[in-house]
Amino acid sequence: MFKRGSGAAGDGFARILANTGWLLGGKGVGAVLSLAYLAIVTRTLGVEDFGRFALVLSAANVIKTLVSFDSWQIVVRYGQPHLASGNGDALNRVLRFCILIDLGSALAGGLIAAAIILLFGNLLEIGPDMGWQVWAFCMVMMITIRSSPTGVLRLFDRFDSAAFAETMIPVGRMIGAGVALAMMPNISGFLIAWAFAELLCALSYWQLALKVGRGRIGSWCAGRALDARTENPGIIGFLTATNLQTSLSSIGQQVAVLIVGAFVGPTGAGLYRLANQLANSLTKISSLLSRSIFVELSRTSSHGKEALSALFRRTNRLALVAGAVIIGLIVTIGHPLLGLIAGKDFLPAYPLLLMLGVAACIDLIGVSYRPLLMATDRAGLSLRITFVSTLLLLALQSALLPLYSTKGAAMANIAASLAGFAMMGLASRRAMRD
Repeated sequence: MFKRGSGAAGDGFARILANTGWLLGGKGVGAVLSLAYLAIVTRTLGVEDFGRFALVLSAANVIKTLVSFDSWQIVVRYGQPHLASGNGDALNRVLRFCILIDLGSALAGGLIAAAIILLFGNLLEIGPDMGWQVWAFCMVMMITIRSSPTGVLRLFDRFDSAAFAETMIPVGRMIGAGVALAMMPNISGFLIAWAFAELLCALSYWQLALKVGRGRIGSWCAGRALDARTENPGIIGFLTATNLQTSLSSIGQQVAVLIVGAFVGPTGAGLYRLANQLANSLTKISSLLSRSIFVELSRTSSHGKEALSALFRRTNRLALVAGAVIIGLIVTIGHPLLGLIAGKDFLPAYPLLLMLGVAACIDLIGVSYRPLLMATDRAGLSLRITFVSTLLLLALQSALLPLYSTKGAAMANIAASLAGFAMMGLASRRAMRD
């Protein structure tokens, strides 16, 4: 008989806490550094130029999110059986299949970036002199897609190595921001700094993944990468569902900045971007928990319904406590933190920070819902719910922005988060009953 707090659920929950702890350690370093480099960028560029910088970053992230696949989930989900059976060559074919997908994504992203710059450069206030710079930055974002090596590290439970590699983003930005401040204190200089950070992070991920997987991921010449499609039934459907779901979720947030910029200009977009970035920094535990939870729920699902249910309940309680604590932090230290980081010119962003923080905490409280649906072969249902909530977010923003400006965009985030939380929660409870 399965006992609560023991066995698969207890071990899984312990690993979730340990792995999230490693990720939080890396993100803790990143959070401290992000406060420093955000202060440099905002104070150097000012509200209007920071708004333009934010629009370029959002456009690049939209393209990257649109074309990239969460191939790390493929490596974890379909690599585990091959790892357990000692079939390293089959695991290698899964990995090479994911690498091919990432390379194809980079090519598609470069073409889309060029089209957007040519057709919508004026709307984004990208002058002809900056067009090539923005395209080059977008290409760096595309070629540094690092989902495949991330999957290798998570497959082997090396969340510590992944956390170290992830810290290269804030470390690289901090170094780059300092150099840009001294040598090129403008949008171009900071774009180069952000591109340097992406390259540094990608190189770190691959170096660590190859080191961890040495001798365990088979031969790089064993069979064709495309053989993974027939060796792993359902891999294409799972890949498509995860890609569309991640794209919809992330694009909704990035497109929101572009919509704000179209309605209220670069200044409003800059304030919204800063508030959104700070809110997401305070609730980063949501994405970290989600990564750890997916790995453990995928493993625990083979131990029976009781083990899966116990682990699911534990993660829900942990997320609820974390969400309540973070909302308290935003209310108490949000305003002075905003002034300290960006200066008094950015203080009008505090109401946005408060509302976007509440929306992010709602997502945090329901963080275990999507991993459960993915682990129980309900990726299609999760995708449909994400589509509805993203569509609701964009529709509400378009309706509320003309009436309430940037505050209307933040209200739309809260409403969409509540709707997504309710739908995901209902679907998860049905999945547990079934």
